[in-house]
Amino acid sequence: MSQLFTPLSIGDITFRNRVFVSPMCQYSSLNGMPTDWHLVHLGSRAVGGAGMVMVEATAVTPEGRISSADSGIWSDAHAEAFVRITRFIREHGAVPAMQLAHAGRKASTDVPWRGGGPVGLDAGGWVTLAPSAIPFAGNFPPPSELSLSELDDVIAAFVAAAQRARAAGFECIEIHMAHGYLLHEFLSPLANQREDDYGGSLENRMRLPLRVATAVRQEWPANLPLLVRISATDWVEGGWDLEQSVELSRHLKDIGMDLIDCSTGGVVPNAVIPAGPGFQTPFAERIRREVGIATGAVGLITSPQQAEHILRTGQADAVFLARELLRDPYWPLHAARALHTDVPWPVQYERAKQ
Repeated sequence: MSQLFTPLSIGDITFRNRVFVSPMCQYSSLNGMPTDWHLVHLGSRAVGGAGMVMVEATAVTPEGRISSADSGIWSDAHAEAFVRITRFIREHGAVPAMQLAHAGRKASTDVPWRGGGPVGLDAGGWVTLAPSAIPFAGNFPPPSELSLSELDDVIAAFVAAAQRARAAGFECIEIHMAHGYLLHEFLSPLANQREDDYGGSLENRMRLPLRVATAVRQEWPANLPLLVRISATDWVEGGWDLEQSVELSRHLKDIGMDLIDCSTGGVVPNAVIPAGPGFQTPFAERIRREVGIATGAVGLITSPQQAEHILRTGQADAVFLARELLRDPYWPLHAARALHTDVPWPVQYERAKQ
């Protein structure tokens, strides 16, 4: 049996395989609401055989969106709009998951196919929020530094989002602490220059992310998986790095997180990232080995043999695929064949299996 197609159980949830759909922004929501695009996009990956299908970074507040076209979960109406999507994913054998996010100082931007730059107040944008009033890049406006009471509001927003995600039928959620968004901004000294209890030392910089994780874990059912995506390094001297990620992961394990989804970068625009096949996998391997927590590997994982090798050599417990699943929604079905493993196909497609 291929390791890639060996089921993975976390709590009461069993993933039929270890091919996980990475959260990928579609920039196709209306006022945060999912559209038919999301039903087809996410549903296709469930039909295509993935073990978990995760909704893109979904904002816990309106100002937490990366762009005005981003997914949201800040109201009960948003939760209700996702019900048909979670039902479809589940009916086709995959676990429906959602990434909960706040974009911080990288919010209020345009969609990528229009350049992705900052959108000003005069063009429908909004004031962004961050640990410190340091803009992401030279063409970005300075964000508003969050007050202590506003930090409590952020935590409450993540908790309410988790409640709504469960009401919408999601069986797994992931807290977004990566890619230069709000919680990563607190972790990285490149973005966090506060002088209170939320800045300076590693303990202080971890404080808000760990408070969010603790509050969400207390609210999210103990028998359902709770994941965290981190950027294991900023790829910049003096920034967040792997040593700090290991320490953060130890705390996250103690809180009750089930898996660390290991990505990198995003907090500053000038980082030199040595992207290549599986370039982030060593971070997942080290955190898994030193912390004793399940990890997910992500980043330029493209072939079935590569994915199988990552799992067989103990570098990670699951692989998160992004662009490869955009190219081919049925990658898991094709991967099973390449690895000489027989997996069920949707009955509607069985005549094409042989």
